[in-house]
Amino acid sequence: MHAHAPILVVEDEAAIRDGLCDVLTYHRYQPTAVDNGEDGLRLALVGDYALVVLDIMLPGMSGFDVCGALRAQRPRQAILMLTARGAEDDIVRGLRCGADDYVIKPFSVAELMARVEALLRRTAARMPVDATPFAFGAWRVDPVALHASTGDATMALSRREVDMLAVLVRERGRVVSRRMLLAEVWGMAHVDEIETRTVDMHMVKLRKKIAGGAAIETVRGEGYRFAG
Repeated sequence: MHAHAPILVVEDEAAIRDGLCDVLTYHRYQPTAVDNGEDGLRLALVGDYALVVLDIMLPGMSGFDVCGALRAQRPRQAILMLTARGAEDDIVRGLRCGADDYVIKPFSVAELMARVEALLRRTAARMPVDATPFAFGAWRVDPVALHASTGDATMALSRREVDMLAVLVRERGRVVSRRMLLAEVWGMAHVDEIETRTVDMHMVKLRKKIAGGAAIETVRGEGYRFAG
């Protein structure tokens, strides 16, 4: 159901980190791994991860700090925390700072995958997708199949790219600000306080994919507009 979903692993112990990535890859997920909290938070805020697997004990920025900061800016991000056996206070604190679930070390592969799959199911259930195809210039966009087609050409799109196009179509002729896209597509809170180039980076990729079939205008200092 969630095959090929991208998962971010934030774990400083190399053996555990490599083991997690091996298991996730075997089960057809796409893991990305980092060994510290600062890099974990940075990637989680600019990336498009179905799940963040986050260790509590990290050098520098702790898992609690990463979880709290990530939850504040990405309210819908699925977060699974890893904690040492018997550390009940850590579990309670992790859940309070925004973790969706936790796994206690050492854990079995079966338990880990059961938690991962259950969390991804719950996340998908609370983020329903509008299944209605829509037109974007010469392209016909299919939100379920995650592709756009025109003539004989078909282009694969990410969920985020489809959502960006949907917002632009809904606001046809009006300027869509970066803040609006961060709030609606990325699910970020407190967008007035966020300085990030992630919208522009995604827009560059999206324009390359649909070049020739539709035009997304840049309104300098404001955002983007689809004239339709």
